[in-house]
Amino acid sequence: MKPGDILPGVAHIIVEIIEYMPNSIVSKTILNKSTGHVSVMSFDSGEGLLEKISPFDTFAQVIDGTAEIMIEGVAHQLSTGQGIVIPAHRSNVINARERFKMIMTVIRSGMEN
Repeated sequence: MKPGDILPGVAHIIVEIIEYMPNSIVSKTILNKSTGHVSVMSFDSGEGLLEKISPFDTFAQVIDGTAEIMIEGVAHQLSTGQGIVIPAHRSNVINARERFKMIMTVIRSGMEN
């Protein structure tokens, strides 16, 4: 195991796993399996992810701050504790109007539509 790895069987304060970096998006993988992955991300104000379409369902949960998640052109404002399912095969964009942290869970198995 490398320094900074997430130890299995040990409780973690998720919001503390990743720090904010000026003018950056930072990502850390918590779990990575053939059936999906879980990562935690931090976004500095003004940063974002370009429009994409994933073949898999994704659950995004804000754990600090406020995020704007657009799905098929519809803006959703999520604050700490809120989450949203980004359906497979739908365009989405993530914007940081202010800095925020979130957990992203991608499910790669099941009955994708």
